[in-house]
Amino acid sequence: MKNYLQNEFDPGELVQVFDELPLWSAPFGLKLLDAIDYSPNMTALDIGFGTGFPLTELAMRLGDSSTVYGIDPWTDAIERTKRKIKYYEIKNINIIEGVAESIPLETNTIDLIVSNNGMNNVQDIEQALSECSRICKDGAQFVMTMNLDKTMLEFYNQLERVLTEMNLEESLAAMKLHIYAKRRPLDEIIGRIQNHGFIIKKVEHDQFNYKFANGTAMFNHYFIRMAFMDSWIKLLPGEKVEYIFEIIEERLNQEAEIAGQLNLSVPFVVINAIKNI
Repeated sequence: MKNYLQNEFDPGELVQVFDELPLWSAPFGLKLLDAIDYSPNMTALDIGFGTGFPLTELAMRLGDSSTVYGIDPWTDAIERTKRKIKYYEIKNINIIEGVAESIPLETNTIDLIVSNNGMNNVQDIEQALSECSRICKDGAQFVMTMNLDKTMLEFYNQLERVLTEMNLEESLAAMKLHIYAKRRPLDEIIGRIQNHGFIIKKVEHDQFNYKFANGTAMFNHYFIRMAFMDSWIKLLPGEKVEYIFEIIEERLNQEAEIAGQLNLSVPFVVINAIKNI
C-alpha cells in the first residue's frame, strides 16, 4: 500500500505542526486582505479561521477600537489560535466554536464578514448565507474567496480518463458530484449571495499554480494527503483504489517528464459584496 493512501492524521497532533498561514491559504488570503475596507470602530466576523488566519491578521490591522469575532468548528485549531492571541497580546478577538449555519451574534450588528475559502466548504451554504445576511448591518461588507471548479484540472482530467477506460461509470458520476459539491459554479454562488440581500461590488479572478517535481511528489505532499486524498479515495471501488492511483501517478510522472515539472492550476475568485441598504 502506498504511503499517501494511508492518512491517519490525528487532529490534536496535526495542529501542533500546521503552519500559521498554510501555503494553500496564502494566495487567497492576500487577495482577501487587500479587498477589505478598513476603518476604526468596526465589528467584524471571520468565518472558518482554522489555526488563526486571517483572524489574527484582521484583528491587528483593524486595531483595538474594533471587535473581531471568529467562528470555526475545529476544536484543536481553536486552541492553537488562542495561544497565538495570547502570545501576540491581541485584545479585540472573541472566539466562537461553532458553524456558519448558526452564528450566535445579534441581528444587524456586523460591519464586515470575511471568509477565506471557507464559505464554499460549509455544510449548508444557503443557511450560512442567511445567517450572514441576518447579522450584517445595512451597508456591511462581505468578502469571501473560493477556488473554482477547474481547480487541479490536470489531476481530475487523468482521473476521468482512467475511470472512463475502466468503465467505472458510478465513480465517474461520483467524481463530478464531488467537484460540484466542493466547488460550486461561480454564477451559482453569486446568485445565492444576491438572493440573500447582498450587492456584488466586484469579482476578482486570479490563479496560482501548485508545482511539483512529478505526480509521486504531489501525492506524497502532506497537504494533498490531508485535504484531498481521503475524498478522492472514497470515489473509487475499494479493491481498485491502489491500481487506479498507480496508473494516474505514472501518467502524471510522464507529463512532468515532458513538461519539466507537474503543474496543478488553482483558479480562484475574491467576491466583494455589500449588504443592500
